[in-house]
Amino acid sequence: MYGRVLVVDDNKVIRQLIKVNLELEGFEVVTAADGVECLDLVHRICPDVITLDVVMPRLDGIQTATRLRADPRTSALPVAVVSACTPFEVDAGVAAGVDAFLEKPFEPSELVRVVHRLMRKQGPSACPEGPPSPARGRGVGRAGSTAG
Repeated sequence: MYGRVLVVDDNKVIRQLIKVNLELEGFEVVTAADGVECLDLVHRICPDVITLDVVMPRLDGIQTATRLRADPRTSALPVAVVSACTPFEVDAGVAAGVDAFLEKPFEPSELVRVVHRLMRKQGPSACPEGPPSPARGRGVGRAGSTAG
């Protein structure tokens, strides 16, 4: 297994599309429907990479990325925006500390390439004392964490 990815998108079909494509490549995938759910899950599931849609209810992807960067526990966690990637979204994402952008509609192979690249550049774990990710070689994390 390559590692754990938290996929955040309010569109269930897109969440499932991203999930299936990453699982086929050997990633463990956990999904969230919006930024609030992402922030609730991130410290429990300890992802290695997060993919964020921008336009979501409650808390959008840019605000979510800003909050992830502001938290010392997740400040180094790689974040990719998967969205329409308008110039405004890219500028706001760069300002929020987003690591990569993938434009919808995306090629599944490009999604996998971006996640692999971010996985390689990952800094310290979001959960140093929490459940470890298989990618870090310390066993398997919490069972049944692929909710969504």
